[in-house]
Amino acid sequence: MSEPVLTIESLRVGFTTGEGTVSAVDGVSLEVAPGEIVGLVGESGCGKSTLANAVMGLLPSTAQVSGSVSLQGTQMLGADEETLRKLRGDRISMVFQDPMTSLDPTWSVGAQVSETIRAHRTMSRREARSRAVELMTSVGIPDAATRYSDPPHRFSGGMRQRIVIASALANDPVMLIADEPTTALDVTIQGQILRLIAALAHDHGTAVLLITHDLGVVAQLCDRVGVMYAGQLVEQAPVARLFAAPQHPYTRALLTALPSADAEPGHLHVIPGQVPDLAGDLPGCRFMDRCDVARPECAQRPTAVQVGETTVACWDVAARVQSGADR
Repeated sequence: MSEPVLTIESLRVGFTTGEGTVSAVDGVSLEVAPGEIVGLVGESGCGKSTLANAVMGLLPSTAQVSGSVSLQGTQMLGADEETLRKLRGDRISMVFQDPMTSLDPTWSVGAQVSETIRAHRTMSRREARSRAVELMTSVGIPDAATRYSDPPHRFSGGMRQRIVIASALANDPVMLIADEPTTALDVTIQGQILRLIAALAHDHGTAVLLITHDLGVVAQLCDRVGVMYAGQLVEQAPVARLFAAPQHPYTRALLTALPSADAEPGHLHVIPGQVPDLAGDLPGCRFMDRCDVARPECAQRPTAVQVGETTVACWDVAARVQSGADR
């Protein structure tokens, strides 16, 4: 197996508030290999975007961050701003959910792609422009040479997202983080963007971390998936395995909550209870109060166990593995 491009080990992110320290990411470990698309799923507020921003070094200075984030052996966590500047946009890039927050409304889209290139490559303005037009064409911008000089507001949401992706790909990064890249797009454009990301991974060997709350997108696009709940990574598995045999009670509840044509009309399954206050007194397993198989051991943080190709942090699963009922 290839060495991972991105290795995250025991990542923790906390924020101090008037009510205490909010533990937004709690001990997450994750790897992404070359050419692999790893999905990261979970409810809104579970820590997915905070994890991505921690990897990129984009958290505010007030964040309390610990653990390790390694990009092909280069330690990013705690690196100085100059080191991060050289890495971001070159070896690692990120596509954000809203393209309008990533694009400067006062610059033409082509100039913004060119600037990304010239920030990391020794290249004339003419060469950078030619490369930018090539990138814009490759992501499906029609008549890219003419539209190079257009400002962002003259593009649709889907086209703006394509420009953001062109900028992210400008220097052939080895790692791409895509944070909800299709949420605001219609279904047709969403499919085009997802196919573009898939081609990037499979044809160019780029490692991709796709953050989403859409399990349908995960099933369609990803090779592996990690499930986050309240800042903790509770399950990791190959996509087919996760959908066929989910192990963690939260993963099972998520899949049960998916709308189905076979469901009783007017009935929608919901997960009972509420996500715990991350600034409060948290149990070892943060899903404990909503779990239908909770046991006394859940007051302590569960140790991850292996069930076939699945890694899961759950005391109930660990008990089944120990008894030989589930291996």
